Amino acid sequence: MQAKDRSTSPSSAPWNKGKIVGQKRPFKLQEVWAIRIRLQLASRIRDLALFDLAIDSKLRGCDLVALRVSDVAHGQSLLYRAIVLQRKTQRPVQFEITEPTRTAVAAWIAKAGLRQNDYLFPSRKHDSPHLSTRQYARIVDRWVRSIDLDPAEYGTHTLRRTKATLIYKRTKNLRAVQLLLGHTKLESTVRYLGIEVDDALEIAEQMEV
Repeated sequence: MQAKDRSTSPSSAPWNKGKIVGQKRPFKLQEVWAIRIRLQLASRIRDLALFDLAIDSKLRGCDLVALRVSDVAHGQSLLYRAIVLQRKTQRPVQFEITEPTRTAVAAWIAKAGLRQNDYLFPSRKHDSPHLSTRQYARIVDRWVRSIDLDPAEYGTHTLRRTKATLIYKRTKNLRAVQLLLGHTKLESTVRYLGIEVDDALEIAEQMEV
């Protein structure tokens, strides 16, 4: 029997066919507030907690969706700082939880009736105990579309990069950003933020010839 030409099989089509791939843009500050206000007005309590915590924590999607209540709260009190073990590197990373995020997360915990050992963002599907990264990506897509941005240019890493990028632009402290992102090498942070290109373009824009 002649073997099938796998190159023409629909199942062998590249996952990124027809999609724009590469580094996802971070949100600008006004875009963060635009999404936040829309979630507040729509009383999307879970999404607001997820959005604010994603911005503050700067975690990868796989680590964010796997958070438990005990990672961010002790009893009825939300932590000011949290520490989690990164799934990718198996190294701990710390992050701040700002007051607006503590308020949003506390409201979600109360509404959902979550206990200390529960996943912070449980899945509504039976095959997963918490939101999957795919579900998270779909939620981010909705946020992006809600403020009329191109979803091809934004994704879950947008949330991870947003605050880190703002911190770097304000302080130029690359080592601090490396620690906040939990990168083992400074070079990884440089590539992740794309700062060499950004800095070069800023210099070029200020140069008149």
